[in-house]
Amino acid sequence: MSVRSIHAAQRLRLLLPSPSARRTALNPGTLRFLATATATATMASTTETKNYKFNHSMIRVKDPKESVKFYEFLGMKMLKKLEFPEAKFDLYFLGYDSPKAVSGGNNLWDREGLIELTHNHGTENDPNYKINNGNVEPYRGFGHTCISVDNIQAACQRLEDAGYRFQKKLSDGRMRHIAFALDPDGYWVEIVGQKSLELTEGVKETDVETYRMNHTMIRVKDAQKSLKFYQEVLGMTLLRTHENEKAAFNLYFLGYSESTGAGEGTADREGLLELTWNYGTEKDEAFSYHDGNKGPQGFGHICVSVDGLEAACARFESLNVNWKKRLTDGRMKNVAFVLDPDGYWVEIVQNERFTGKDNF
Repeated sequence: MSVRSIHAAQRLRLLLPSPSARRTALNPGTLRFLATATATATMASTTETKNYKFNHSMIRVKDPKESVKFYEFLGMKMLKKLEFPEAKFDLYFLGYDSPKAVSGGNNLWDREGLIELTHNHGTENDPNYKINNGNVEPYRGFGHTCISVDNIQAACQRLEDAGYRFQKKLSDGRMRHIAFALDPDGYWVEIVGQKSLELTEGVKETDVETYRMNHTMIRVKDAQKSLKFYQEVLGMTLLRTHENEKAAFNLYFLGYSESTGAGEGTADREGLLELTWNYGTEKDEAFSYHDGNKGPQGFGHICVSVDGLEAACARFESLNVNWKKRLTDGRMKNVAFVLDPDGYWVEIVQNERFTGKDNF
Protein backbone atom coordinates (compact mmCIF):
# COMPACT_ATOMS: atom_id res chain seq x y z
CA MET A 1 0.00 0.00 0.00
CA SER A 2 1.38 3.45 -0.93
CA VAL A 3 2.05 6.14 1.66
CA ARG A 4 -0.84 8.17 0.26
CA SER A 5 -3.19 5.20 0.54
CA ILE A 6 -2.08 4.59 4.13
CA HIS A 7 -2.83 8.22 4.98
CA ALA A 8 -6.23 7.91 3.29
CA ALA A 9 -6.98 4.75 5.28
CA GLN A 10 -6.06 6.47 8.54
CA ARG A 11 -8.45 9.30 7.74
CA LEU A 12 -11.25 6.84 7.01
CA ARG A 13 -10.76 5.06 10.34
CA LEU A 14 -11.23 8.37 12.10
CA LEU A 15 -14.30 9.32 10.08
CA LEU A 16 -16.16 5.99 10.00
CA PRO A 17 -17.37 4.82 13.42
CA SER A 18 -18.23 1.14 12.82
CA PRO A 19 -15.91 -1.71 11.75
CA SER A 20 -18.35 -2.82 9.03
CA ALA A 21 -18.42 0.65 7.50
CA ARG A 22 -14.64 0.78 7.56
CA ARG A 23 -14.37 -2.65 5.86
CA THR A 24 -16.71 -1.50 3.09
CA ALA A 25 -14.84 1.76 2.55
CA LEU A 26 -11.30 0.39 2.85
CA ASN A 27 -11.21 -1.22 -0.58
CA PRO A 28 -8.37 -0.47 -3.06
CA GLY A 29 -10.52 1.62 -5.41
CA THR A 30 -11.75 3.91 -2.65
CA LEU A 31 -8.27 4.30 -1.25
CA ARG A 32 -6.79 5.20 -4.63
CA PHE A 33 -9.52 7.80 -5.18
CA LEU A 34 -9.00 9.32 -1.75
CA ALA A 35 -5.22 9.31 -2.14
CA THR A 36 -5.47 11.15 -5.46
CA ALA A 37 -7.95 13.66 -4.06
CA THR A 38 -5.77 14.26 -1.00
CA ALA A 39 -2.64 14.74 -3.12
CA THR A 40 -4.44 17.12 -5.49
CA ALA A 41 -5.80 19.21 -2.63
CA THR A 42 -2.34 19.36 -1.04
CA MET A 43 -0.68 20.48 -4.29
CA ALA A 44 -3.32 23.14 -4.88
CA SER A 45 -2.77 24.60 -1.41
CA THR A 46 1.01 24.87 -1.81
CA THR A 47 3.25 26.21 -4.52
CA GLU A 48 6.62 25.35 -6.02
CA THR A 49 8.11 27.35 -8.88
CA LYS A 50 9.38 24.15 -10.51
CA ASN A 51 5.73 23.50 -11.43
CA TYR A 52 5.21 26.88 -13.09
CA LYS A 53 4.83 27.22 -16.86
CA PHE A 54 5.19 30.18 -19.23
CA ASN A 55 1.75 29.48 -20.63
CA HIS A 56 0.99 32.17 -23.20
CA SER A 57 1.57 35.61 -24.65
CA MET A 58 -1.44 37.80 -25.37
CA ILE A 59 -1.72 40.19 -28.32
CA ARG A 60 -4.73 42.17 -29.48
CA VAL A 61 -5.85 41.68 -33.08
CA LYS A 62 -8.03 43.65 -35.46
CA ASP A 63 -9.60 40.78 -37.44
CA PRO A 64 -9.54 37.37 -35.72
CA LYS A 65 -10.34 35.46 -38.91
CA GLU A 66 -7.20 36.75 -40.61
CA SER A 67 -5.04 36.32 -37.53
CA VAL A 68 -6.22 32.78 -36.79
CA LYS A 69 -5.63 31.88 -40.45
CA PHE A 70 -2.03 33.16 -40.24
CA TYR A 71 -1.12 31.32 -37.05
CA GLU A 72 -2.80 28.14 -38.28
CA PHE A 73 -0.69 28.45 -41.45
CA LEU A 74 2.33 28.41 -39.12
CA GLY A 75 1.08 25.05 -37.88
CA MET A 76 -0.74 26.09 -34.73
CA LYS A 77 -4.12 24.74 -33.75
CA MET A 78 -7.03 26.57 -32.15
CA LEU A 79 -7.14 24.97 -28.72
CA LYS A 80 -9.89 27.02 -27.11
CA LYS A 81 -12.11 30.02 -27.73
CA LEU A 82 -13.60 31.95 -24.82
CA GLU A 83 -16.48 34.29 -25.61
CA PHE A 84 -17.52 37.21 -23.45
CA PRO A 85 -20.49 38.75 -25.31
CA GLU A 86 -21.49 41.07 -22.48
CA ALA A 87 -18.00 42.58 -22.38
CA LYS A 88 -17.82 42.46 -26.21
CA PHE A 89 -14.57 40.56 -26.61
CA ASP A 90 -13.39 37.05 -27.48
CA LEU A 91 -10.18 35.17 -26.70
CA TYR A 92 -8.55 32.66 -29.07
CA PHE A 93 -5.85 30.32 -27.72
CA LEU A 94 -3.55 28.75 -30.30
CA GLY A 95 -0.57 26.44 -29.95
CA TYR A 96 1.26 23.46 -31.37
CA ASP A 97 -0.63 20.26 -30.68
CA SER A 98 0.78 17.53 -32.93
CA PRO A 99 2.34 14.35 -31.46
CA LYS A 100 5.70 16.05 -32.11
CA ALA A 101 4.82 19.11 -30.01
CA VAL A 102 6.39 19.47 -26.56
CA SER A 103 3.05 20.23 -24.86
CA GLY A 104 0.87 18.33 -27.32
CA GLY A 105 -2.25 16.84 -25.77
CA ASN A 106 -2.00 18.67 -22.45
CA ASN A 107 -4.84 20.74 -21.03
CA LEU A 108 -4.78 24.40 -22.02
CA TRP A 109 -3.14 25.66 -18.82
CA ASP A 110 -0.62 22.81 -18.63
CA ARG A 111 1.18 24.00 -21.75
CA GLU A 112 3.87 26.44 -22.74
CA GLY A 113 4.32 28.56 -25.84
CA LEU A 114 0.70 29.47 -26.57
CA ILE A 115 -0.56 32.60 -28.31
CA GLU A 116 -3.69 34.30 -27.01
CA LEU A 117 -5.43 36.54 -29.53
CA THR A 118 -7.79 39.11 -28.01
CA HIS A 119 -10.47 40.52 -30.29
CA ASN A 120 -12.62 43.45 -29.24
CA HIS A 121 -15.86 43.28 -31.18
CA GLY A 122 -16.15 45.66 -34.12
CA THR A 123 -12.47 46.46 -34.66
CA GLU A 124 -12.47 44.43 -37.88
CA ASN A 125 -14.95 46.93 -39.37
CA ASP A 126 -13.24 50.08 -38.07
CA PRO A 127 -10.98 51.60 -40.78
CA ASN A 128 -9.23 53.76 -38.16
CA TYR A 129 -8.35 50.92 -35.78
CA LYS A 130 -4.68 50.05 -35.85
CA ILE A 131 -2.57 47.82 -33.62
CA ASN A 132 0.63 49.04 -31.95
CA ASN A 133 3.17 46.31 -32.78
CA GLY A 134 5.62 47.51 -30.12
CA ASN A 135 8.44 48.37 -32.53
CA VAL A 136 7.63 51.96 -33.48
CA GLU A 137 8.76 54.97 -31.44
CA PRO A 138 7.63 56.28 -29.04
CA TYR A 139 5.66 53.11 -28.27
CA ARG A 140 8.39 50.48 -28.21
CA GLY A 141 8.31 47.72 -25.61
CA PHE A 142 7.13 44.32 -26.78
CA GLY A 143 9.31 43.18 -29.67
CA HIS A 144 8.18 39.92 -31.21
CA THR A 145 7.20 36.30 -30.88
CA CYS A 146 9.49 33.65 -32.37
CA ILE A 147 8.85 30.37 -34.18
CA SER A 148 11.66 27.84 -34.51
CA VAL A 149 11.45 25.64 -37.61
CA ASP A 150 13.03 22.52 -39.05
CA ASN A 151 14.32 23.92 -42.36
CA ILE A 152 14.43 27.70 -42.23
CA GLN A 153 14.92 28.40 -45.94
CA ALA A 154 11.98 26.19 -46.90
CA ALA A 155 9.81 27.58 -44.09
CA CYS A 156 10.43 31.18 -45.18
CA GLN A 157 9.80 30.32 -48.82
CA ARG A 158 6.49 28.70 -47.87
CA LEU A 159 5.41 31.89 -46.07
CA GLU A 160 6.47 34.05 -49.00
CA ASP A 161 4.66 31.83 -51.51
CA ALA A 162 1.48 32.21 -49.42
CA GLY A 163 1.69 35.98 -49.80
CA TYR A 164 2.69 36.90 -46.27
CA ARG A 165 4.95 39.92 -45.81
CA PHE A 166 8.37 40.10 -44.16
CA GLN A 167 10.00 42.73 -42.00
CA LYS A 168 13.31 41.03 -42.77
CA LYS A 169 13.99 38.18 -45.18
CA LEU A 170 16.89 35.76 -44.71
CA SER A 171 18.76 37.53 -47.50
CA ASP A 172 18.42 40.99 -45.90
CA GLY A 173 21.20 42.54 -43.83
CA ARG A 174 24.14 40.79 -42.21
CA MET A 175 22.19 38.31 -40.06
CA ARG A 176 21.37 35.64 -42.65
CA HIS A 177 20.27 33.03 -40.11
CA ILE A 178 17.05 34.73 -38.96
CA ALA A 179 14.01 36.26 -40.63
CA PHE A 180 11.03 38.27 -39.41
CA ALA A 181 7.61 37.63 -40.90
CA LEU A 182 4.70 40.00 -40.33
CA ASP A 183 1.33 38.79 -39.10
CA PRO A 184 -1.86 40.48 -40.39
CA ASP A 185 -1.58 43.23 -37.75
CA GLY A 186 2.09 43.89 -38.38
CA TYR A 187 3.41 42.08 -35.32
CA TRP A 188 6.90 40.75 -35.92
CA VAL A 189 7.29 36.95 -35.88
CA GLU A 190 10.92 35.90 -35.81
CA ILE A 191 11.80 32.71 -37.70
CA VAL A 192 14.85 30.76 -36.49
CA GLY A 193 16.19 27.37 -37.46
CA GLN A 194 16.43 24.36 -35.20
CA LYS A 195 19.44 23.27 -37.28
CA SER A 196 22.36 25.24 -38.69
CA LEU A 197 21.82 27.17 -41.90
CA GLU A 198 24.35 25.01 -43.75
CA LEU A 199 22.51 21.78 -42.94
CA THR A 200 19.22 23.02 -44.38
CA GLU A 201 20.60 24.75 -47.48
CA GLY A 202 18.81 23.35 -50.55
CA VAL A 203 16.12 21.54 -48.55
CA LYS A 204 12.72 22.24 -50.12
CA GLU A 205 10.37 20.64 -47.58
CA THR A 206 9.23 21.85 -44.17
CA ASP A 207 7.06 20.08 -41.60
CA VAL A 208 4.94 22.47 -39.51
CA GLU A 209 4.36 19.71 -36.94
CA THR A 210 7.98 20.15 -35.87
CA TYR A 211 7.68 23.91 -35.29
CA ARG A 212 7.92 25.44 -31.81
CA MET A 213 6.55 28.68 -30.40
CA ASN A 214 10.04 29.33 -29.13
CA HIS A 215 10.01 32.67 -27.33
CA THR A 216 8.48 36.07 -26.70
CA MET A 217 10.73 39.13 -26.64
CA ILE A 218 10.24 42.23 -24.51
CA ARG A 219 12.62 45.16 -24.06
CA VAL A 220 13.68 45.98 -20.50
CA LYS A 221 15.15 49.13 -19.01
CA ASP A 222 17.32 47.59 -16.27
CA ALA A 223 18.56 44.07 -17.03
CA GLN A 224 19.54 43.24 -13.47
CA LYS A 225 16.18 44.23 -12.01
CA SER A 226 14.32 42.26 -14.67
CA LEU A 227 16.53 39.18 -14.30
CA LYS A 228 16.02 39.25 -10.54
CA PHE A 229 12.24 39.46 -10.95
CA TYR A 230 11.90 36.65 -13.48
CA GLN A 231 14.30 34.37 -11.64
CA GLU A 232 13.59 35.04 -7.96
CA VAL A 233 9.90 35.92 -8.15
CA LEU A 234 8.63 33.86 -11.08
CA GLY A 235 11.18 31.06 -10.70
CA MET A 236 12.56 31.02 -14.24
CA THR A 237 16.09 29.91 -15.09
CA LEU A 238 18.55 31.95 -17.17
CA LEU A 239 19.33 29.55 -20.03
CA ARG A 240 21.43 31.67 -22.39
CA THR A 241 22.96 35.13 -22.63
CA HIS A 242 24.04 36.81 -25.85
CA GLU A 243 26.24 39.90 -25.43
CA ASN A 244 26.72 42.26 -28.35
CA GLU A 245 29.04 45.01 -27.13
CA LYS A 246 29.54 46.52 -30.59
CA ALA A 247 25.80 47.09 -30.99
CA ALA A 248 25.43 47.93 -27.26
CA PHE A 249 22.77 45.40 -26.31
CA ASN A 250 22.40 42.06 -24.52
CA LEU A 251 19.83 39.31 -24.93
CA TYR A 252 18.79 37.06 -22.04
CA PHE A 253 16.78 33.87 -22.59
CA LEU A 254 14.84 32.50 -19.61
CA GLY A 255 12.44 29.63 -19.12
CA TYR A 256 11.23 26.87 -16.87
CA SER A 257 14.09 24.49 -17.62
CA GLU A 258 12.37 21.25 -16.63
CA SER A 259 9.53 21.62 -19.12
CA THR A 260 10.71 23.62 -22.15
CA GLY A 261 12.38 20.89 -24.19
CA ALA A 262 14.85 18.07 -24.27
CA GLY A 263 17.84 19.55 -26.11
CA GLU A 264 20.82 21.44 -24.76
CA GLY A 265 20.23 24.49 -26.96
CA THR A 266 17.27 26.84 -26.97
CA ALA A 267 16.00 26.59 -30.57
CA ASP A 268 14.17 23.30 -29.95
CA ARG A 269 12.39 24.62 -26.87
CA GLU A 270 9.02 26.27 -26.39
CA GLY A 271 7.83 28.92 -23.97
CA LEU A 272 10.98 30.99 -23.45
CA LEU A 273 11.17 34.66 -22.55
CA GLU A 274 13.76 36.87 -24.25
CA LEU A 275 14.73 40.09 -22.48
CA THR A 276 16.45 42.68 -24.66
CA TRP A 277 18.53 45.28 -22.81
CA ASN A 278 19.99 48.29 -24.61
CA TYR A 279 23.01 49.62 -22.72
CA GLY A 280 22.49 52.77 -20.72
CA THR A 281 18.70 52.83 -20.47
CA GLU A 282 18.93 51.98 -16.77
CA LYS A 283 20.78 55.27 -16.15
CA ASP A 284 18.05 57.45 -17.67
CA GLU A 285 15.46 58.24 -15.00
CA ALA A 286 12.98 59.54 -17.57
CA PHE A 287 13.25 56.49 -19.82
CA SER A 288 10.46 53.91 -19.97
CA TYR A 289 9.05 51.30 -22.32
CA HIS A 290 5.45 51.10 -23.47
CA ASP A 291 3.63 48.20 -21.79
CA GLY A 292 1.16 47.70 -24.67
CA ASN A 293 -1.89 48.40 -22.51
CA LYS A 294 -1.84 52.17 -22.66
CA GLY A 295 -2.95 53.72 -25.93
CA PRO A 296 -2.13 52.81 -28.60
CA GLN A 297 -2.67 49.21 -27.54
CA GLY A 298 -1.22 45.98 -28.91
CA PHE A 299 0.63 43.46 -26.75
CA GLY A 300 -1.27 42.76 -23.55
CA HIS A 301 0.58 40.40 -21.22
CA ILE A 302 2.47 37.19 -20.68
CA CYS A 303 0.93 34.47 -18.53
CA VAL A 304 2.35 32.00 -16.05
CA SER A 305 0.27 29.03 -14.91
CA VAL A 306 0.91 27.80 -11.37
CA ASP A 307 0.27 24.72 -9.24
CA GLY A 308 -1.70 26.49 -6.52
CA LEU A 309 -3.16 29.88 -7.43
CA GLU A 310 -3.92 31.19 -3.94
CA ALA A 311 -0.62 29.89 -2.57
CA ALA A 312 1.33 31.40 -5.46
CA CYS A 313 -0.35 34.77 -4.99
CA ALA A 314 0.37 34.62 -1.25
CA ARG A 315 4.01 33.95 -2.10
CA PHE A 316 4.09 36.91 -4.49
CA GLU A 317 2.54 39.06 -1.78
CA SER A 318 5.29 38.02 0.64
CA LEU A 319 7.86 39.07 -1.97
CA ASN A 320 6.30 42.55 -2.14
CA VAL A 321 5.43 42.45 -5.84
CA ASN A 322 3.52 45.25 -7.49
CA TRP A 323 0.00 44.20 -8.42
CA LYS A 324 -2.17 45.18 -11.34
CA LYS A 325 -4.98 42.95 -10.06
CA ARG A 326 -5.12 40.77 -6.99
CA LEU A 327 -7.33 37.67 -6.93
CA THR A 328 -9.84 39.52 -4.77
CA ASP A 329 -10.14 42.48 -7.17
CA GLY A 330 -12.99 42.73 -9.65
CA ARG A 331 -15.37 40.00 -10.76
CA MET A 332 -12.83 37.50 -12.10
CA LYS A 333 -11.58 35.76 -8.96
CA ASN A 334 -9.59 33.11 -10.86
CA VAL A 335 -6.88 35.32 -12.38
CA ALA A 336 -4.37 37.79 -10.99
CA PHE A 337 -1.90 40.16 -12.62
CA VAL A 338 1.49 41.17 -11.22
CA LEU A 339 3.70 43.88 -12.72
CA ASP A 340 7.30 43.32 -13.72
CA PRO A 341 9.92 46.08 -13.18
CA ASP A 342 8.98 47.73 -16.50
CA GLY A 343 5.25 47.60 -15.83
CA TYR A 344 4.54 44.70 -18.19
CA TRP A 345 1.52 42.70 -17.03
CA VAL A 346 2.10 39.08 -15.98
CA GLU A 347 -1.12 37.09 -15.67
CA ILE A 348 -1.21 34.33 -13.04
CA VAL A 349 -3.64 31.43 -13.61
CA GLN A 350 -4.26 28.00 -12.16
CA ASN A 351 -2.84 24.97 -13.96
CA GLU A 352 -5.89 22.70 -14.02
CA ARG A 353 -3.75 19.57 -13.75
CA PHE A 354 -3.25 20.33 -10.04
CA THR A 355 -6.94 20.87 -9.23
CA GLY A 356 -8.92 18.76 -11.67
CA LYS A 357 -11.30 21.70 -12.14
CA ASP A 358 -11.91 23.90 -15.18
CA ASN A 359 -10.78 27.52 -14.90
CA PHE A 360 -13.47 28.79 -17.25
